[in-house]
Amino acid sequence: MVTKRLHDSIRHVQDFPKKGIGFKDITTLLKDPNRFKEAVDALVKPYTQAKVHKVVGIEARGFLLASAMAYQLQAGLVPVRKPGKLPAPTLEESYSLEYGTDKVAIHKDAISSGENVLMVDDLLATGGTMAAACRMVEKLGGNIVGVAFLVELDFLKGREKLAQYPLHVLVHYQSEAPDS
Repeated sequence: MVTKRLHDSIRHVQDFPKKGIGFKDITTLLKDPNRFKEAVDALVKPYTQAKVHKVVGIEARGFLLASAMAYQLQAGLVPVRKPGKLPAPTLEESYSLEYGTDKVAIHKDAISSGENVLMVDDLLATGGTMAAACRMVEKLGGNIVGVAFLVELDFLKGREKLAQYPLHVLVHYQSEAPDS
């Protein structure tokens, strides 16, 4: 029932950010305090006994979920951002896009060796960004206890890039259609 309510709270915007893309807009869920609470509670639930030290949120919508989750888990919050956006020394990791590559960055002192880390983003599409973020956390010595997403676009098969991690997803879309 929670999954259906969350699914119904996500707006489908066709042809955004470019023609042919069916964008899953979570701002309609976030503005509803009941749905936002339901989403955060459901995302946190599998990790309440995991002794999470840090919650890593991926820029930018991942920050919104990760911060609320870190608060509930009484864990630290770590942002993963585009290069040049973090002020202290960073570790960067490249990942492949359809045409070319991109990078993400994390502060070098954000994760201590042996810390349990929960990775969070709003949406799993191709998995490249999250896989790069996971590699950085592991290079810093973090132990990834889970990877959580509000939404997964199943048809893009992003979970294949994250197969070595326990995945937790609340809402699944089988195609780009609004009601799939």
